[in-house]
Amino acid sequence: MESLHFLYRTVPGRMVLKVLTQPSVSEICGRFLDSSLSKCLICPFVKKNQIDLSEYELEQIGSFNDFFSRKIKEDRRSIDRNSEHLIAPCDGLLSVWKIEEGTVLPIKQSHYTVSSLLRNEKIAKHYQEGYCLVFRLCVDHYHRYCYVDSGKKSRNIHLPGIFHTVRPVALDQLPVYTENSREYTVIKTDTFGPVVQMEVGAMLVGRIVNYKEAGMVFRGEEKGMFQYGGSTIVLLVKKDRVKIRQDVLERSRHGIETPVRMGEVIGHA
Repeated sequence: MESLHFLYRTVPGRMVLKVLTQPSVSEICGRFLDSSLSKCLICPFVKKNQIDLSEYELEQIGSFNDFFSRKIKEDRRSIDRNSEHLIAPCDGLLSVWKIEEGTVLPIKQSHYTVSSLLRNEKIAKHYQEGYCLVFRLCVDHYHRYCYVDSGKKSRNIHLPGIFHTVRPVALDQLPVYTENSREYTVIKTDTFGPVVQMEVGAMLVGRIVNYKEAGMVFRGEEKGMFQYGGSTIVLLVKKDRVKIRQDVLERSRHGIETPVRMGEVIGHA
């Protein structure tokens, strides 16, 4: 938290942040983490984050990024197949917001309205009074994710990150922030209607790797993975399409995240 305060709320921190958010910095970091030289980082990372290696397939790990996006063993995650159930697309910490005019979503040390998150006012209007579900993945979480339901998906829409500057006098009211790079698709499902499923990358190296473009997809099918960096997945569901679990709603009202696992039921049609 102290480092975030320095980066976002001090003048020297803003200068450092501007350097860190340059695409070239992320590219250099990414190249190193893709290289075999980065394997030396794996053991300290495992120890620090107390990762249970018995859950994962580790036969073909050639770099730190290979390890970070490691695949979990098939029997370690159960995908609920009931078409009336909304499932979590990933492991993570879940918060839920009702989407209303002026709703501001805190995601990745940034603050978005739904329209600014999508950069598309027309799509955003369809989700008024619906739900926004935010799954925050920490570095020790499983960093692959699946489709929340079967249906026909649109093309992947990629939104590059933007660095926003704010004058020092305004830092207490609105800190400097970044719009992180993100990618989303709209999935036309039979049960929940059109659902937006979005991946949000990290400030430094948070590459989003999605496998498919437009076409049919299936509940529980692996959609993609994140490479190194904390990450977030966002779901937007239209009004009157889903009843979110009451315990999740209650915790969210009090600002408490709910731990969930990929494939777990988080709501009902």
